[in-house]
Amino acid sequence: MALAQPATTEAAHFDRRAFRVRRIYATLAADGASANLALPPDEQEHYCRLMPHALAPVPNSWGARGWTTVALAAVEPEEIAGPLSSAWLGAGGREG
Repeated sequence: MALAQPATTEAAHFDRRAFRVRRIYATLAADGASANLALPPDEQEHYCRLMPHALAPVPNSWGARGWTTVALAAVEPEEIAGPLSSAWLGAGGREG
């Protein structure tokens, strides 16, 4: 889904796959079980309240800056489309 966002590139980032426009906005765990999204803090709060079964702030200072873990088995693809789009826009994506 991340690669479907315009101008997104994929590259290795430590033990994860990273997706970026101008900045990294999403990473995928090597086992494919989770992803991390860089959300604006207000949107992080919104989506974590909306889907507490699947989304939670990363438990460190990265989480305080909006990085959010998504348990991929707990969401349908259409549920993650909104948060993914928000992360893409926040990283410099532009709707055409």
